[in-house]
Order: sequence, then C-alpha cells, then structure tokens
Amino acid sequence: MSTIGPIAASAAAAPAAPAQDPTAADSSGATGSGGGFGKALANALESLNDDLNAASEQAQALATGQTSDLTGVVMRTEQAAIELEVASQIRNKAVEAYQEIFRMQV
Repeated sequence: MSTIGPIAASAAAAPAAPAQDPTAADSSGATGSGGGFGKALANALESLNDDLNAASEQAQALATGQTSDLTGVVMRTEQAAIELEVASQIRNKAVEAYQEIFRMQV
C-alpha cells in the first residue's frame, strides 16, 4: 500500500468546498476543524505505520520460522523502507518551505 496513493485518492474524491474562515467556529463549536489536508495526511501516516508494522511482523515471522516466503518478506520490507524514505523527504521539503516562508521579508 502506497502512502501517496491515499492522499491523491482523497484529494481527487473530495468535492471542492467553499472557502471558510479558519477561525470561525463550526456547528460543534470547534475552530479550524481537522478535515481536508490534515485528515489526508493523518490517514497517510497511519497507512505508513501499518505498512511498517506489517513488514516488521513478516520479518519476525521469517526469523522465527513461522513462514518460509523469503521473497515476500524482502519485498514487503523494501516497500516499507521506500515508503518511509518518501515520507521523510516530504517532511524535509515541508520543513524547508516553512523555513523559507519565515525568511521572507514583508
């Protein structure tokens, strides 16, 4: 399962909502509800965590002799490692963008 896939899928499936004041209270009384990008990001991180845990469980099953599917375990572990690297690079780019915004002179 790819980490980028759920973000793209949720962005494509979500209808365009009218712009709202982020400080305005919604019907539940909360300000700045955590939908949209934040929810998609949380779902992607949860998916990444699930994939990492599944790869770890498969590696442990191989080490204890509960499975003999070496190819599957290696593929799952490499997939999880690549997903983690992509998530790390996205985080680095977001931090760089944040720092660049603060360096701007107004």
